[in-house]
Amino acid sequence: MGFGTTPQAVGGVVRMTQRLSVFPLGGALLFPRMHLPLHIFEPRYRAMVSDALARDRRIGMVQPRGAGDPPPLFEIGCVGRIVDVEAMEDGRYDLVLEGIARFRIVRELDVATAFRQVEAEIEAVGEPETLSLGERASIEMESRRFADAQGYAVDWEAVSRLDDESLVNGIAQIAPFDVAAKQALLESDGLSPRADMIVQLMQFFGRHGDDVGTLQ
Repeated sequence: MGFGTTPQAVGGVVRMTQRLSVFPLGGALLFPRMHLPLHIFEPRYRAMVSDALARDRRIGMVQPRGAGDPPPLFEIGCVGRIVDVEAMEDGRYDLVLEGIARFRIVRELDVATAFRQVEAEIEAVGEPETLSLGERASIEMESRRFADAQGYAVDWEAVSRLDDESLVNGIAQIAPFDVAAKQALLESDGLSPRADMIVQLMQFFGRHGDDVGTLQ
């Protein structure tokens, strides 16, 4: 089974694509340099993990876009590498993915495996970004308000020690926003725009979550 990169000419520019096994899971975001714990119990995804462990330990996390069997997928996801895994006697797995890079689905592949596979363009990952002092203060302040309103217990001293990227992307991963909002955060380019979007989402969901039924 070939999982290497393949050059594709797009508009005269050659881009490298990669074959990825994908795990469609609504509400589960992964960002480069971040971690995502997963409990794998469905047979098809247990097979996917076994395949990944025998290959390159990589899985593409992507959100489903609506209903269906199989459901359509959003174009943008994130490649994760299995950095920790516990295999249970009944075939289930507890694992941790470390984000490597965002990807864009070029096409879904016709495969015989129970799990889905795609051809995807892998995005280059730059150095960690930082926020201005004002942006950092704004997202911390709004996070406190949102957590208090939702009744969440947060170790704010630990939060204050996080670097800007870990703070912003960590909130994006764990915040109880709906699938569309989560996808918008994943697709947002740049740490500052993503931080601003998080502030706006916390303000919106903090005020209207009970009315619109989007908080999980």
